[in-house]
Amino acid sequence: MTATLVDPDAGPGSLTISDRTVERIAAAAIGEVDGVGGSAARVLGVAVGRDEAVQVTAVVGARTTSLAVRLSVAYPAPVARTTGAARAHVVRRVQELTGLAVTRVDITVTALHGNTPHTRRVQ
Repeated sequence: MTATLVDPDAGPGSLTISDRTVERIAAAAIGEVDGVGGSAARVLGVAVGRDEAVQVTAVVGARTTSLAVRLSVAYPAPVARTTGAARAHVVRRVQELTGLAVTRVDITVTALHGNTPHTRRVQ
């Protein structure tokens, strides 16, 4: 879906914003938040491999949008506080850059990641 914004004070013409555009803006905004990483790939409910990019799905209406975000959180950061900061930041940035009101942001935390690299030890 797309949103077409018409501003009579801006002169003739209109601005059309696609779902994909909002998704990319939201993913970039989430990447600006400390303690947040990409969505972890999962097999049978277990995080495997490297993190992918933050995954965002947007549904754009006439002047509003709703977002579904999949991300990981750095351990031991508080999950509720980190996702709250991510939610507030993405709402502000999407509104600033698109002019659309964000009505809902659903966040799914796919993994918790420590700051230390994973190394295997033989015992």
